[in-house]
Amino acid sequence: MARGSTRPTSRDVARAAGVSQAAVSLVLGDKWRGRVSETTAERVRRAAADLGYRPNLAARNLRLGRTRTVLLVVPALTTEFFAGVYTGAARVAAEHGFGVVLYPSPEGIGPARNPFASAQAALDGVLASSMAADALTAIRGDQLPLVMLDSDPEGSLGAATVNLDIADGMRQIAEHLLDLGHRRFLHLAADVPSWTFEVRARELATRAGAVPGTSIRTARAPISIEGARAATEAALRLPGPRPTALVCDDDKLAAGAYKALRRLGLRIPDDISVTGVDDLALATALDPELTTVRLDAELFGERGMRALLAVLEGRTPEGGDIPVELVVRASTAPPTAPEGPVS
Repeated sequence: MARGSTRPTSRDVARAAGVSQAAVSLVLGDKWRGRVSETTAERVRRAAADLGYRPNLAARNLRLGRTRTVLLVVPALTTEFFAGVYTGAARVAAEHGFGVVLYPSPEGIGPARNPFASAQAALDGVLASSMAADALTAIRGDQLPLVMLDSDPEGSLGAATVNLDIADGMRQIAEHLLDLGHRRFLHLAADVPSWTFEVRARELATRAGAVPGTSIRTARAPISIEGARAATEAALRLPGPRPTALVCDDDKLAAGAYKALRRLGLRIPDDISVTGVDDLALATALDPELTTVRLDAELFGERGMRALLAVLEGRTPEGGDIPVELVVRASTAPPTAPEGPVS
């Protein structure tokens, strides 16, 4: 080995074993059988061990056209839900020798800017959470394997789609509130053109519409506490009987609704019940604690990464939506006597 070198090379191993570099590559790549003798293979392994040689995996992966790196695209890094998705995905990736690059694409409605000069050269695949399919065109081109999370399985660009059973989550919310006796609903809907929010609206309408005398009013809000506060206040000042239940598309919207209700002098759940979706830490920080649907973000990320690895290996990913669970807390109760709009 040359003086001053801190890392032995395959050339050093070849010199020590008295063989060619090609033979070293065959042996250390475990492709030597039928090409070199077992005695030669053992001599190469012993020389590599004596020198402390480790293959340059980065160079090897470039030669093979594989970087063992996948891109996880999420709408934002502002909620713990997507942090959980990353944690689960990265854990499974690490178990299989893959790395994960996290890339936020605001709102997920793109097109997302390509974070690499040539994504096809830098990545093996893409895992995209809660994204519009056409938002990913610049990143994946038409070459990279793609698995979509929280996306419409019909017409998806992805080789596979992994979803939480968000429809069942909204069914659980509707049935809980209907069983309590609620018939007038205000749906605080996320003002984001996304399949997952369309499913929530559709399922709420279907469940509530099956019960006579039920009505739903919809107010749209950006996914922010201030936006939710303003939308809730405006909706509750409209003429007509006041809703007795406020169904929020996620916990952050519910937090904004709490602020609005307090400003309007309404008590939760005495005057109006409130529900959310996600079960973030925020849900138990609110007072009263929020009734919400628990989504297992880490399991979601794990299942997504397993699906992408299956696609990369030519296998069929595991099917079926991930179950969700309604967590009933103190923000829901039977409705009180009906009242008019807030003045």
